[in-house]
Amino acid sequence: MPVVESRCVVPVDAHVAFAVSQTQGAMRKRWDPFIRRQHLMDGATVPAKGVRTFTVQRFGLSMESEYVSYHPPSNVGMKMTKGSWFFERMGGGWRFTPVDGQPGSTLAVWRYNFTCRPRWLAPLAERIGAFVLQRDIDRRIRGFARGCEDPVLLAHVAARRSD
Repeated sequence: MPVVESRCVVPVDAHVAFAVSQTQGAMRKRWDPFIRRQHLMDGATVPAKGVRTFTVQRFGLSMESEYVSYHPPSNVGMKMTKGSWFFERMGGGWRFTPVDGQPGSTLAVWRYNFTCRPRWLAPLAERIGAFVLQRDIDRRIRGFARGCEDPVLLAHVAARRSD
């Protein structure tokens, strides 16, 4: 099962980093270059374990996923429940930890794993998929890092934390 990982250090504490990562709607699109559209499903208004999400990525492929863990401010995990025909399974986790010796900084580590189908094509498809997904996740985490310095996004996150 291929695994791809991206990491970066952002100049905000873990609570803020986690909150930025979980923004929705227009605020999410300020930093996340991966999505074209995304919304919570089944009437959910906030992310939580068991909540499902519908995402259309920038090339138009769609996926339904479910939060399998949700532990602010340290980590969040998801698994694909419906997706593109070529993914048999896909899951990911985002982890946020304070950086030793750098108060107010957080290390974000995003890791994804997947398998492709059909099985006979998987060895080649998974090599290509790892390359493409790695590029997308690297691009996405760089957007997240920019979002952690975006004054509009940070003000939005701060306002929601004080509610």
